[in-house]
Amino acid sequence: MSFSTSPSIPVVTIDGPAASGKGTLAAGLAAALGFHLLDSGLFYRMVGWKALDSGVPLSDEVALIRLAIDLRPRFDGEAVWLDGRELSLALRQQEIGTAASEVAALQGVRTALLHAQRMARRVPGLVADGRDMGTVVFPDAVCKIFITAGIEERAQRRHKQLIEKGLPSNISTLLQEIGERDVRDAGRDVAPLKAAPGALEIDTTKLDASMVLAQALAYCRSRLKSTDC
Repeated sequence: MSFSTSPSIPVVTIDGPAASGKGTLAAGLAAALGFHLLDSGLFYRMVGWKALDSGVPLSDEVALIRLAIDLRPRFDGEAVWLDGRELSLALRQQEIGTAASEVAALQGVRTALLHAQRMARRVPGLVADGRDMGTVVFPDAVCKIFITAGIEERAQRRHKQLIEKGLPSNISTLLQEIGERDVRDAGRDVAPLKAAPGALEIDTTKLDASMVLAQALAYCRSRLKSTDC
């Protein structure tokens, strides 16, 4: 498998808050364009999981940086393996998402994971979703998209996702946790959540996944064509 940081390899970035539909859109675009896919949030979830699993305080930046540097994940389709354990479902738990948001606010952790994320750029192209893909990780991306949705809609979506995966979920708790995460993500000093300059912004509150994909795909194909990627 060939990896590259070359700006000649096109990148599509999708940023937005929790449960806005980033993952669904990213997967749809990657399939339609024939590009590789990067779920950057998994890296922070893995660090959060390792911290909780090993008893490392989420305030201990030095220890968390070591965990980030030592990450050796293995991806097999949708399966995620870390330290010999299959964690696909575990990483989607709300507790891990909250931990991921806390460790993601630390400059040292973000720096430790930056290279690994950029190395996901490989031919013929990459679709990357997260919270700072278009602003920090791939500022030269040819297509930048920022999606959002009302917090009630996002809580309902996350609730449905968790229930479908057989995980416990409570709407009231989700509303509170997503709201708190929005504040942390947008208010942190390091790589705050915001739309990249010139990004296509889509409010998905009243749109289904196919409508969002159609709008984003038309935009990306136009951008890719105009830049001869």
